[in-house]
Amino acid sequence: MMLLLWLLGGLVLGAAVERVVGPGRAAADDAAGPGAAPARPRRRRSKGRIVAWVGVGIVGLLVVAAVGGYLWASAIFGRIEKVDVSAQLSNSPAGTNYLLVGSDNGRNPGDQRDNVLGARSDTIMVLRVVGGKATMLSLNRDLWVTNPATGEKGRLNATYNAGPANLVQAVTESFGIPIDRYLEIDFVSFAGLVDSFGGIDVDFAHPALDRGSGLVVPTAGRVHLDGAQALAFVRSRHYTEVIDGQEVPEGGLPDVNRTQRQQVFLREIMAKAGSKRNPFTLLSAADKMAAGLRVDDDMTTFDAIRFGWQMGRLNPESVVLPVTPRTTSGGAAVLDLGPGADEVLAQFR
Repeated sequence: MMLLLWLLGGLVLGAAVERVVGPGRAAADDAAGPGAAPARPRRRRSKGRIVAWVGVGIVGLLVVAAVGGYLWASAIFGRIEKVDVSAQLSNSPAGTNYLLVGSDNGRNPGDQRDNVLGARSDTIMVLRVVGGKATMLSLNRDLWVTNPATGEKGRLNATYNAGPANLVQAVTESFGIPIDRYLEIDFVSFAGLVDSFGGIDVDFAHPALDRGSGLVVPTAGRVHLDGAQALAFVRSRHYTEVIDGQEVPEGGLPDVNRTQRQQVFLREIMAKAGSKRNPFTLLSAADKMAAGLRVDDDMTTFDAIRFGWQMGRLNPESVVLPVTPRTTSGGAAVLDLGPGADEVLAQFR
């Protein structure tokens, strides 16, 4: 198929070039008649034809590369699992809301959440893209919402236990945010994605650690993280800094702090992807993580390519959702929407 396309492209472009350069020498001589002046020297005509055919070859190779890249992308996209969430998706005319979910379906044995039954979505973000501008909002996993599947109150991340469609519905009903696209990655593939790009660089004010997630950052400053350490960074719930030789636990709300780290990571990986100019590197990265991806069943190969193209060229602005901590009657530490939350949510509606 590639050769056929190259030949067809060469024939069409060759015909066009021939029209520009003009007919062959013999045809020109016949048309001119016996008394006409001799044709231009063969050397000049030969050089023109060489240049023309070199151009044809270059364009043909570009056609082959473009078609080959699309076929490769289509093959990769065909291996990505599609989830049935189309009934819960919107079609916003003023922009696109992507629900980005990091699940623990592929968690490694021995991590800090092995004693939790059922699937959970550890990372929940809404990325809104309008034109060339992007805004990013983290929805804390501990937000107290009504579970559409049961009608009962619970944490937002627990709504994923009934499936992605239930999570999408919970986000729309609880926060009034329409969702246009759904993308999910498990944490095993997450680490592979980071390694495919050669790791990421993150700024640390102090050395840091988290024995629960496995994070170990021995020095301050800009530190290079591989896939395993990047995963430990974004999942850290017991983030501890080492200041003057003393371990100082992070203050504030652990879930809120963790969402801020997740946004730092997302910006870094998007910048890393955007810096890659080699399409084969990007396709290779997508190939390695395809098994751990899940997308909505309305997404097409073209939609996926457009999403990847956008992500590498956006520098999303982070928006903080105001939350208020409280303890339920059953003793669970949860979060409610705080003052000013409605104004923040309105930016995504």
